[in-house]
Amino acid sequence: MSIPTSHQKPILRNDNKPIWCAGCGLYLVERITADIMRDLNWNQSNTVVVSGIGCSGRASGYFNTDAIHTTHGRALPVAEGIKLANEKTNVLVISGDGDLLSIGGNHLIHTARRNSNLTVICNRNDVYGMTGGQLAPTTSADEPTKTTPHGSGIEPLSVESIITGYKKHFYAKTSVVDVKHLRDSIFAALTWDGFAFVEVLSICPTQRGSNLGLSPAELNDFLKKQIDRDPDMKLKIRYNS
Repeated sequence: MSIPTSHQKPILRNDNKPIWCAGCGLYLVERITADIMRDLNWNQSNTVVVSGIGCSGRASGYFNTDAIHTTHGRALPVAEGIKLANEKTNVLVISGDGDLLSIGGNHLIHTARRNSNLTVICNRNDVYGMTGGQLAPTTSADEPTKTTPHGSGIEPLSVESIITGYKKHFYAKTSVVDVKHLRDSIFAALTWDGFAFVEVLSICPTQRGSNLGLSPAELNDFLKKQIDRDPDMKLKIRYNS
């Protein structure tokens, strides 16, 4: 049974203050996602938000919908199980690059292969933010981290290649420093019929900022320049049904 619009709660809970570090892009992603969910009538009667472990793990607790905070790397199989149990349910996954692309990487490969009808928003900050600033699967080869102070020499994982390697796909690369493109990407993903993956280039003002010796404002400028000069970082929306 649908809840009358006048009785629905706001999509984003207003009794939970953001717990993330000042300058973190996560709450911006949540607010934009919640606004679009409201416009699409995704609400507490028809939606489940799933999150994994790490800084992004608390995201599910900020939405006035059913929500599940899963174990490390297991957000996608849990989300698939929800969708299989009730195909009419809108299922949204919000997690980070460490959770989705490292320990959860095998699940990503096969969820994309099955073209499961759910949306994934990956907050990519190129570092393990919650546990101390270690090398992440998305960290550039020459970027210093707490575990690789001189860089790793290892190329970052290309999630775009994984997603777009299948005939049916939706992949967007967007950024917290381009709010219009971020909004357009999330809207397109939430309205896609099939598996949709949004890679959001974000910042970690605490750990990545420490690794690079940059303030949050400087880190934003660093991200903008990185997007401008690196072809692999260009913002895009790619899809094929």
